[in-house]
Amino acid sequence: MGALSGITVLELSRVLAGPWCGMTLADLGADVIKLESFDGDDTRGLGPPFLDGMSAYFACCNRNKRSLAIDLRSPAARPLLEALVRDADVIVENYRTGGAESLGVGYEAMAAINPRLVYCSISGYGRDGPGAMRPGYDYVVQAEAGLMSITGPAEGEASKVGVAVADLATGQNAATAILAALLQRQRDGRGQRIDVSLFDTQLSLLANVAGNALFTGVDAPRYGNAHPSIVPYQAFAASDQSFVLAVASEKLWTQLCHALGQPGWVQDERWHNNAARVRNRESIRQALADLFKAEPAAHWLALFDRAGIPAAPINSVCRALDHPVAHARGMRYELGGIPMVGSPIRLSGSPARRELPPPRLGEHSDAIARAAGLQPDDLRAAGAIR
Repeated sequence: MGALSGITVLELSRVLAGPWCGMTLADLGADVIKLESFDGDDTRGLGPPFLDGMSAYFACCNRNKRSLAIDLRSPAARPLLEALVRDADVIVENYRTGGAESLGVGYEAMAAINPRLVYCSISGYGRDGPGAMRPGYDYVVQAEAGLMSITGPAEGEASKVGVAVADLATGQNAATAILAALLQRQRDGRGQRIDVSLFDTQLSLLANVAGNALFTGVDAPRYGNAHPSIVPYQAFAASDQSFVLAVASEKLWTQLCHALGQPGWVQDERWHNNAARVRNRESIRQALADLFKAEPAAHWLALFDRAGIPAAPINSVCRALDHPVAHARGMRYELGGIPMVGSPIRLSGSPARRELPPPRLGEHSDAIARAAGLQPDDLRAAGAIR
């Protein structure tokens, strides 16, 4: 049994943040019913690549779910929807503000049917405040909430992160909030509404960089592959390729100096502690760069491995997916012929599910309708489902 076995989630969401939340809950054992329009989740068409008609984008965030293709605007769909809501524990929606209400699936309407419902709204800028009516996309929020300004080459232009981190982290925050609300419901028997946004999430992800700005009132510059508060903590070029080095403590600094045959660096007043190295970052960067260019990356990585110093090659995505750790940890596998990256959540007593491949649009419509005590043929004839 999964940790969330017996929990039913209605996912009225699309693209990435909402589906990522739903997949997290599904991996943990929840029965996640994905309610899709007759056109389906937008990501079904985002490609190439496709595999047997399924986009890689859709597949990455929709495993372990069942798909119900339903027209929420059709009066004939209402009995099925209300039957599902009565038996549900959670709703996840990411319509624009007011969109859920216009479809009759807003919080007040759903809570009237099932007061124990945990209702999670995901949006770009929150359901209240000056941005409530704005559409929210990861790329726009990366720009607006500060991430792009600190990402990219120090002397180059601002850049987005290569994956939709605001969407993904918002999905994780939504899942965490849902689990907390379910625990609260165990104590008081009541559901509640959750409001998470991409902007709030991205702002919180600035973490220590935001802390630096709050402490000093000074905007954070871009450091490229270096770190604002830790030195050396960046990429270096060996004679053949680059690698990254992360010296995040004085113990590691001492180990590095000895491993490189430079014990005198430990006492050098320019570099004797991290604060000094931050002040004099260019001098230590240059000293290390001069050393590293003399040998290939494999030489240095082997040396660092023996000395217990964190360092790694800069792998491509394909090399990362083929990494020995990825294989040993079961982080890549297939479901129904669809290659997947596994769940990072490992529970000894209730491991993550690997049961249902990403669903075809409306694949489970008939079964879901019958389980609700309704006839799928009648619903289909009325234009309620497909």
